[in-house]
Amino acid sequence: MSVIPTFDYNQRLSELQAAQQQAVKTKNPGQWHSTNWYCKHQNPVVTPAHVPLTWRYNLHRDQNPLLLENLPIQATFNAGALERDGRIAMMVRVEGHDRKSFFGLAWSQNGIEGFEFTDHAIVIPETEDPDVNVYDMRLVEHADGWVYGLFCTERKDPDAPHGDLSSAVAQCGIVRSKDLVSWERLPDLKSHSAQQRNVVLHPEFVEGKYAFYTRPQDGFIDAGSGGGIGWALCDDITCPVVGEEKIIESRAYHTIKEVKNGQGPAPIRSSIGWIHLAHGVRGTATGLRYVLYVFVTDLEDPTKIIYSPGGAFIVPEGDEQVGDLSHIVFSNGWVSKDDGTVLIYYASCDTRMHVATTTLDRLIAYCRQVPEDPLRSFSCVAQRNSLIDNNLNESN
Repeated sequence: MSVIPTFDYNQRLSELQAAQQQAVKTKNPGQWHSTNWYCKHQNPVVTPAHVPLTWRYNLHRDQNPLLLENLPIQATFNAGALERDGRIAMMVRVEGHDRKSFFGLAWSQNGIEGFEFTDHAIVIPETEDPDVNVYDMRLVEHADGWVYGLFCTERKDPDAPHGDLSSAVAQCGIVRSKDLVSWERLPDLKSHSAQQRNVVLHPEFVEGKYAFYTRPQDGFIDAGSGGGIGWALCDDITCPVVGEEKIIESRAYHTIKEVKNGQGPAPIRSSIGWIHLAHGVRGTATGLRYVLYVFVTDLEDPTKIIYSPGGAFIVPEGDEQVGDLSHIVFSNGWVSKDDGTVLIYYASCDTRMHVATTTLDRLIAYCRQVPEDPLRSFSCVAQRNSLIDNNLNESN
């Protein structure tokens, strides 16, 4: 007797449609994190199950009578985000089983649940040197009236030895749009750095120029002599060339950012300064561990750090630790709403998207009240004992 169930095309199609709609319509309640810094929401906000069936299956019955999945989706992660007309848009990195990434635009009424993709994947025009892979787009509404998308464009290293099919060169690709659907490709950012990843555009002009947060590094994976998050100015974004990259947020030994760090989304303007969300990477026995952290720079001089809360802000927890990779959270999108709500979008393990919600006031309190990392165990003990003594004195 066969153990394979009878295949019914109509029944299977109904099951697939129901699963996709369930992913979109599932409610997503929040619960305060133990730190009280934010609410983490129960379910991922975008997963491969959210991707429309029309992106994955040939739904012409005569052409695909067995309803085989033609172009599977492996992951939906590392999404840029912004608010438009009261809705939240996420530019999601979608990855197929072929390891190629592309961008899909998904919309939600409240930014917490109900994300639905537009009919088509986003077309990113190629340059004369075609991209092999594109990913991790930051969406920035700039003071010049354009929405910019800055993303990593990856190409095979032309200087790689014969037979080396893994060495790559990463640079910053730039597109701009008025409607988030049609995108104009600008030249890639030119800098003195051998590799550029995690480049972000500052949302305002600085000294009349466009300002970029960069991440200079020597290799595709290793930062090498790259010191951290850089800052560089550019006269004309249609000819994006930067000179000196001033490091404004450095890597540091035996911290959450000892291997490398990078700007997440564009910073949020607040009463205390520009609030930044960044990722920090350290090496462990099980590989690289990515966490998110926060720092604040001066409103008038965005290269000057004025608050630097110690340690991680968001770390992978529970099911967030398992996926295509492991022990990774990464963010390149957040939204600060007019009512004071802040929606923090982050991916876990290069697999799916999550959201944490907080308020701008609470985020400001976090930046002010969480002390800096004193960098040595002895000083950390003194810092913690000072907190303990303060509490004991209060109780007495």
